[in-house]
Amino acid sequence: MCLPNEGDVIKIQSYKHDGKLHRTWKKTTVLKATDQLLIGGNDRTLVIESDGRKWVTREPAISYFHKEHWFNVISMIRADGVHHYCNIGSPYLIDNEALKYIDYDLDIKVFPNGSFHLLDEDEYEARKRSMHYPAEIDLILKQQLGILTEWVLDKKGPFSDDYIDFWYYNKYRSIHPNNDVEKDAKH
Repeated sequence: MCLPNEGDVIKIQSYKHDGKLHRTWKKTTVLKATDQLLIGGNDRTLVIESDGRKWVTREPAISYFHKEHWFNVISMIRADGVHHYCNIGSPYLIDNEALKYIDYDLDIKVFPNGSFHLLDEDEYEARKRSMHYPAEIDLILKQQLGILTEWVLDKKGPFSDDYIDFWYYNKYRSIHPNNDVEKDAKH
């Protein structure tokens, strides 16, 4: 597939290691797409779980995907600041249907003050056994978790102070100018 263009709307699909669809975000606006990187934005988008449950996101979010890293970052703009939800997962691929990646269970939640928590370690260990994650995948995921933690601590990439200013307030709102989140509520 050709790279999507800025302003195109795509779906995002996460899968599990066994190939089963895990979750679908129905609409994300492409803000930047290169051979190595995709940054997208959405607000109040429909999410469909693998069991058929549906829900709608509550706030605007900027999503960061990279081909060289086994993680992606969803930066949610809330009244009390930017919250980051980081999924440890495979590098993405994109086809005519959606942007796709494998979700490997481990997550990091980063709060507006920069503190963070590692989530779902028990779920990861259980799925690692039940889905027979290869040892090389386990090693890659742990290395990438270390890189992600360094990014959080160093305020690199999607954790930098100007990331949301640029990607949400400049790019996303230029495409969707009627979004109602107040700029001074972001930090």
